[in-house]
Amino acid sequence: MATGQALKIYDVDAETAPYLVRYDEFAAGSFADAHSHRPGHLNYTSHGTMTIVTQGRSLVAPPQYGIWIPPAVEHNCYVPQAAVYRSFYVQPALCTGLPEQACIIRISAIARSILADLAQRDIRRPSTAEDLRLAEVMVDQLRLAPPEHSFLPSAQSKALVAVLDALKAEPGSRRTMADWAASVHMTERTLARHCHQELGMGLAEWRQRLRHLCAVDALGQGRTVQEIAFDLGYSTASAFIAMFQRAAGMPPEQFRREFGNAVAE
Repeated sequence: MATGQALKIYDVDAETAPYLVRYDEFAAGSFADAHSHRPGHLNYTSHGTMTIVTQGRSLVAPPQYGIWIPPAVEHNCYVPQAAVYRSFYVQPALCTGLPEQACIIRISAIARSILADLAQRDIRRPSTAEDLRLAEVMVDQLRLAPPEHSFLPSAQSKALVAVLDALKAEPGSRRTMADWAASVHMTERTLARHCHQELGMGLAEWRQRLRHLCAVDALGQGRTVQEIAFDLGYSTASAFIAMFQRAAGMPPEQFRREFGNAVAE
């Protein structure tokens, strides 16, 4: 899956504390081979993107999202850029109401603040009444967040897989829906139907999500907004900024300040 640094698997199966927290710093290209944990757990990076492969699906999460893995579900992971990693473990008996399938979950400001506070105080096993309440609020936040099957869904049909692979190879491509349909010998209407049936969204929405993920990684690498905009096929930086604002809820430079400093957060 990757050629970078192999990560040490965190052994939590013998732990009896109701909640566990892990903090780590990962180098670019870090990966963990297939493994599972008895507790369910949230995987979150405060910088860059993370990919987890589980149950035959590839889940990709930018920093506003985490990836929830239910108890005992096998998975592996890959972190393409240097990142600060946080995971929050919940014993199986306390996972009632949490998703039963692996999914991505938007991380609320409250949840992000709780993770930051526990990390700052180096709390790995919440045990005081105050810290246990924080952990319980964290679980409540995960229950309230609507699960998403995937931020960047995969296709099943060969034709649509070919289109998506081409977009991944060249996310800045300005080819139109008609161009893509012709490239796989389909009508626009047929290609659009495949997109909605297999991806749950149109091709334009999928391409925008792909560009957002590419932009997140590029911001983490310190590239300028103008460079990123042109690489991703936008004719002006302002058009890129508008797209990023819609996707992230903030302009790219604010996103860089809030999520780009992996060590400081």
